Amino acid sequence: MSHMVENRRVGRAAALVLLAVAIAYGIGGATIEYAFSSDPLGPRAFPVMLAVVLGGLSLLYLVWPGRVEAIPTGRALLRVLAIPAILVVSIALFEPLGFAGATFLLTFGAALVFGAPVKHALIGAVLQTALWWTVFAYLLQVYLPAGALFG
Repeated sequence: MSHMVENRRVGRAAALVLLAVAIAYGIGGATIEYAFSSDPLGPRAFPVMLAVVLGGLSLLYLVWPGRVEAIPTGRALLRVLAIPAILVVSIALFEPLGFAGATFLLTFGAALVFGAPVKHALIGAVLQTALWWTVFAYLLQVYLPAGALFG
């Protein structure tokens, strides 16, 4: 019985952390400045909507925390920590590597973490980078930085 109470406590603590993230993200999204004439919704709409959804789901999780998995150990813990580490590294290298280099690094690293062979991870990373470059640069007409290394 005490294990069940502990699980609920951990679930509720996680829900409160998610709620705090949702509030911070919503405030950050709501403060984005933009020219109203560019788009009726503007860049604020998407982050604010995501914050509302995350906040609502975290409140549901706070009320009904459900069962909580055990904290991973060993190799599983390394895999769990590797994804945010790869994300932080790719963000930190975004300016020197540009969009393509950072996207390649992120997708290649994630593929390796999830157990892809190096050859498949390379192919997947190249294809993902090309796909997202095409979507953003050509379909959405978004400027993508080439990076300081690639001029």
